[in-house]
Amino acid sequence: MVSAYREGDTVVVLLPARMSRVEEEHWVKEMLSRLQRSETRRRSPARTSDEALLARCGELSTRYLDDRATPTSVRWVPPMRTRWASCTPAEGTIRVSARLRDVPSWVLDYVLVHELAHLRVPGHGADFWELVHRYPKTERAMGYLEGLAAAAGLGITEDV
Repeated sequence: MVSAYREGDTVVVLLPARMSRVEEEHWVKEMLSRLQRSETRRRSPARTSDEALLARCGELSTRYLDDRATPTSVRWVPPMRTRWASCTPAEGTIRVSARLRDVPSWVLDYVLVHELAHLRVPGHGADFWELVHRYPKTERAMGYLEGLAAAAGLGITEDV
């Protein structure tokens, strides 16, 4: 069995010991290619620009928030120290930490839904969480972000 995964910035490829050097070279190249394709598919197109981020917010608002959360602007910002994103409901603005550019698309979507929900409900009460939980991968994404924060030693906690 051949497998590959990332460990930090290093790609680890596991190969059976019985393989020849030629087979090893083939499978390392193949697994690097597969890993790259997988990572590319998982990344959100919204990571490419502020305009793409705003467009994705429109799609998510329509799908999960009855098209009733429309930001005036959404933009990528340099890595935030204590949060993944922030929203100013009075201005309708959302800022997303550049730390999220390479997370899987479903994680970025959760963060965007969270911030869009703040455009409707500023606090973190039950009505807010009812909106956020319309996104089906909320719990999974929250776990991913908790793990990411812990692994990176960031001071980012529960709130997005």
